Amino acid sequence: MTRATPDDPRNAHHQGGFPPQTQSQPGLTSATHPTPDHGESTYEGHGRLAGRRALITGGDSGIGRAVAIAFAREGADVAIAHLPEEQEDADDTLGLVREAGRTGVSFAGDVRDEDFATSIVTETRSALGGLDILVLNAGYQHDIDSFSELRTDRMRRVFDTNLAGLVFSARAAFPDFEPGASIIVTASIQSFNPSPGLIDYAMTKAAQVAFVKALAEEAGPRGIRVNAVAPGPIWTPLIPGTGWDAEKLAHFGTDTALGRAGQPAELAGAYVYLASEEASYVSGAVLPVTGGKSL
Repeated sequence: MTRATPDDPRNAHHQGGFPPQTQSQPGLTSATHPTPDHGESTYEGHGRLAGRRALITGGDSGIGRAVAIAFAREGADVAIAHLPEEQEDADDTLGLVREAGRTGVSFAGDVRDEDFATSIVTETRSALGGLDILVLNAGYQHDIDSFSELRTDRMRRVFDTNLAGLVFSARAAFPDFEPGASIIVTASIQSFNPSPGLIDYAMTKAAQVAFVKALAEEAGPRGIRVNAVAPGPIWTPLIPGTGWDAEKLAHFGTDTALGRAGQPAELAGAYVYLASEEASYVSGAVLPVTGGKSL
């Protein structure tokens, strides 16, 4: 039998840095160059999540879109939450979910709003007939030149999006989860290796790891698993919207062992694994997908 030659991970996707570009938050896929790869043409499902029902916050683009595509192709119905300004991206993501033959629904709002972050759980259960997988992926970051320039309003947006919104949705979902349910948080390499220019973002990501470990202790006796994925530098619309200058974009991801930034598609398998029966003995874990950067 002839074996396929594995791809060289150093050049499996875009190599080198990225051209100068800026976006206001939230960033959009259509304005991100080059276009991120979410696995649209490459991800192949194998029924590992057949019959499951998932809610993904920040599911319109970037990592969230890649997870939505993968979950749908693995047999799950998918709900996504997104900001109203991201409707174009959300519609594209739902189209890909439905092309896979699964139900796809979206909810427009801001997870900083407790009523919205809570209601999406109820609405997902109503639309999909239940909820088995909660992916807490919505996030916000911005760059600062020095700590003295950290603005309170932007800091609060980071804290409220990355922490309060996460807690609102998880708290709403948790009481009615059945054994076998799974919560997956998108943490970050910043949880363990923080950058001064992202100090408030890094603080929230470290807090997310504490959330995962603490909730996993409580959830385990009920048969519920709680885990996190810690991405390294991944090319998504969030990056042009961070406020980095041309030099930082030109070197984005080139300091990893593999010498390049990752693509959203390269994270999808980690979320599928953590949501699937293959990870039945995995809880309280932080799975790094960092291109070789150490946690």
